[in-house]
Amino acid sequence: MSQPHYIIRNAKPSEFSAIGKLMVQVYSQLDSFPKEDEQPAYYSMLYNIGEFTNKPETELLVAVADDGKIGGAVVYFGNMQYYGSGGTATQEQNAAGFRLLAVSPEARGLGIGKMLTLECIRKAKQSNLSQVIIHSTKAMQTAWAMYERLGFKRSEDLDFMQQELPVYGFRLKL
Repeated sequence: MSQPHYIIRNAKPSEFSAIGKLMVQVYSQLDSFPKEDEQPAYYSMLYNIGEFTNKPETELLVAVADDGKIGGAVVYFGNMQYYGSGGTATQEQNAAGFRLLAVSPEARGLGIGKMLTLECIRKAKQSNLSQVIIHSTKAMQTAWAMYERLGFKRSEDLDFMQQELPVYGFRLKL
């Protein structure tokens, strides 16, 4: 059986709920990552991921297989003032960012995380922005390694604490 082919596009409102459930599934299964009872507001945000699309210059991108199955998603911010993280990232100028990248367990290893990341970089370049800002945690080692392979560099000036969880900033100069 061949691997499904995925396309990256903007999520449809009818997909928001399924994407939110995927986000909660992925993030709640990370080792050393806060669970839903520890950070209920964070998980509420994940469940309601589609609400990000109400912000200007913000898109919910989804990887969809030929059969319609959702393989992953990410929130892209064409303007960092809407990024919504802790720390100083929302003050970055001439920058795009992305947050909350998740790939379904069934679709891991197919390059979906990389496809979603590259689409965010493409959008930032298309808008003539000079950098892309992201955050990761120690629990997200697979993603962390992928970001570094794609040229993202650690930027300690973007680090912050999400309650007890250290969150690490990265930037990619375009």
